[in-house]
Amino acid sequence: AFKKHFKIYIYLNFTLSPSSWSDYIFKYLLVTSNLLFSVLGLVTLVVGLWGLINKESFAQEKISGIGTDPMLLFCFLGLVLALLSLMGCVGALRENMCLLQTFSAAVLLLVAAQVLVAIVLYSLQGQIAEYLRLGMLAAMVRYQDDLDLRFITDEIQTGLQCCGADTYRDWEINVYFNCSAPGVQACGVPPSCCIDPLENGTVWNSQCGVGAQQLDEFSAQSVIFLGGCLGSISRWIEQHSGVIVTVVIILLGLQILTLFITAHLLQKIRWSRAQHDVYLQSLQ
Repeated sequence: AFKKHFKIYIYLNFTLSPSSWSDYIFKYLLVTSNLLFSVLGLVTLVVGLWGLINKESFAQEKISGIGTDPMLLFCFLGLVLALLSLMGCVGALRENMCLLQTFSAAVLLLVAAQVLVAIVLYSLQGQIAEYLRLGMLAAMVRYQDDLDLRFITDEIQTGLQCCGADTYRDWEINVYFNCSAPGVQACGVPPSCCIDPLENGTVWNSQCGVGAQQLDEFSAQSVIFLGGCLGSISRWIEQHSGVIVTVVIILLGLQILTLFITAHLLQKIRWSRAQHDVYLQSLQ
């Protein structure tokens, strides 16, 4: 009986172990990559929760609008990424077929969804500019009422050195910047439109865009950016199209490589279990 159990022990620990270094490399490459993505997902989740808490989105008077809060998207994406990556990590470590099969199916769906989005974007590229225009105009209308939209709009205008959707006069659609508004901001533009929004290089001058819409283009060009952001976005995409395509291809390639590694690991587990069952049957 001792010899029989010793043979089984030797067989399970040596014969059924990975047959080559490539098996070890594939397994722990899958574990390491998923562990890193798990950390990334948790960081994204924490950022989303921090944003919701910092803006007091859970307060009773704001809870009704939490469904449209962009920070909620960060929470969702972070949670999904963390759970999916942990599933792949634990599945690879424990060689759990159920977890690995679920992980593989989820990654396959993710790849298919990304390919579908790319096809849709390519087929609708003539209409994307109009969608961007409508989205930016909507953000401009709610500029003072939504902190997230204000932040995004300011970042776009500052980063791309632009103002408005097509022109700086687009800010007329905002009730506070409208020339008929009673406040001090009437006929003005946000400070992110200003060429030099900082006083003395340190203090943000919130009044630098006051009255800018009343100026003619020659006078306004020394104070604010005249060009709209849609043109700037289009030029930025054209200038960086090669980098964007390369990044997309690399990300898709990594996901497809993950699928192949997972499939290889699943095949190895099935083979090992089949050999294990055959060997145990031969000892009976």
